[in-house]
Amino acid sequence: MSQKYILAPSILSADFTRLGEQIAECEAAGADWIHVDVMDGHFVPNLTMGPFIVEACRRVTKLPLDVHLMVESPERLLEAFAKAGASHLTVHVETCPNLDSTLQKIRALGCAAGVTLNPGTPVTAIEPVLPMIDLVLVMTVNPGYSKQTILPETISKVAALRRMLAAIGSSAWLEVDGGISAQTLPELRKAGANAFVAAHAVFDYPQGIAAGIRELRRVVPN
Repeated sequence: MSQKYILAPSILSADFTRLGEQIAECEAAGADWIHVDVMDGHFVPNLTMGPFIVEACRRVTKLPLDVHLMVESPERLLEAFAKAGASHLTVHVETCPNLDSTLQKIRALGCAAGVTLNPGTPVTAIEPVLPMIDLVLVMTVNPGYSKQTILPETISKVAALRRMLAAIGSSAWLEVDGGISAQTLPELRKAGANAFVAAHAVFDYPQGIAAGIRELRRVVPN
């Protein structure tokens, strides 16, 4: 790993009339990944981006595209997102009855394989597949919308997963998403997270995107 801590701005809060420009601004300011939240309007209430957005992002940045599939039956969409340029494909344990085969397919498509847990899902749900994954994403809010407040009980889940990954010698990223800011990030870092998705704290930062990333980088230096 080239950096100890990863900052992954989520384009969920971007101005889509200036998407390419804002992604370039994130990259210039030192973002590590670009996070793309894909929602189907069924598994979560919101409806967002498809492969064409990932393809557009790939055209404007060389950063890894961290694609989070908040969808039912994600296995149907893996190939389309991989072809569009996704670097990481993260699926929800709640939507994958055959999680091990889904992760194998992601790897076969040349992408890093990730698994997500919703706030109400116990960490034991992904224990059997931990040796297979490159990334664990803990939702620190209920998925679907930006600008939510972190659920305090999710911090202990991050700590538990860090212990589980350490026990098997895994180098998988432990990522968190939801309510991430310079104020909330340090506690999650202390719990063991090393990749941080931020939407509102970057794209809606009063002094602009670059200043928002600098503020987050202040509490998670390279």
